[in-house]
Amino acid sequence: MGLRSIFMRTVKSTPPKSQFREMTCDPGMPGWKRTLDIVFILLISPLLLPSAVLIAGYIRIVSVGPVLFRQERVGHLGRRFMCLKFRTMVMGAETAKHQEHLQQLINSDAPMVKLDAHGDARIIPFGVWLRSSGLDELPQLVNVLRGEMSLVGPRPCTAYEYGHFLPWQRERFNTLPGLTGLWQVSGKNRTTFAEMIEMDISYAKNKTFWLDLAIILKTLPVMLGQVWGAWKKKALLLTARSRRAVRISS
Repeated sequence: MGLRSIFMRTVKSTPPKSQFREMTCDPGMPGWKRTLDIVFILLISPLLLPSAVLIAGYIRIVSVGPVLFRQERVGHLGRRFMCLKFRTMVMGAETAKHQEHLQQLINSDAPMVKLDAHGDARIIPFGVWLRSSGLDELPQLVNVLRGEMSLVGPRPCTAYEYGHFLPWQRERFNTLPGLTGLWQVSGKNRTTFAEMIEMDISYAKNKTFWLDLAIILKTLPVMLGQVWGAWKKKALLLTARSRRAVRISS
């Protein structure tokens, strides 16, 4: 059974929005989830640690500023924590456009296309590939080890985004945020904000060891597909620019 089928089955068992209430107590995380996180990180660390060192060195060479980007995010039951990422934007990049874009996505049924989908001058060289592959999020393994995140769960949102959630939508915070998740491997940028929330709530209510394992195994093919999509967009953009240049010169 595919992940989409699992999602549709679990959504059918989800109560109506009017029945949701914000949690006031910590239900705790199942022991298997923490065990899966630690064991998986230990297994993949020989591969990921050298990759992280190379990425950090590259960022240090091509861009002035710190290697890591730190930002306060909202996690389990609304708790705040400092989320880590490799910095893929130039220092001092303004955030007003991102907040405006996010507000539009929340208030519409438009697919959750990233702001940089059609290019962004704020991104450092090769930053698009780091972001599309998800390698910019490798430092979040530290957040997982700290217990602030899990390998699988809803994406950690910013405090600005959290302030726009309705009470029933905050059911998604009844589980740890994750590096990957049901939404991330079920369409992601082709889905709407409302669909993301439904998937996140469904996962928070129905997470199991086997569902987490299935999501982890599906993440690599999804990442490769995102890199391929980013490459095609880049190729199309370069082709369009060269054709424009030819027309102008002629």
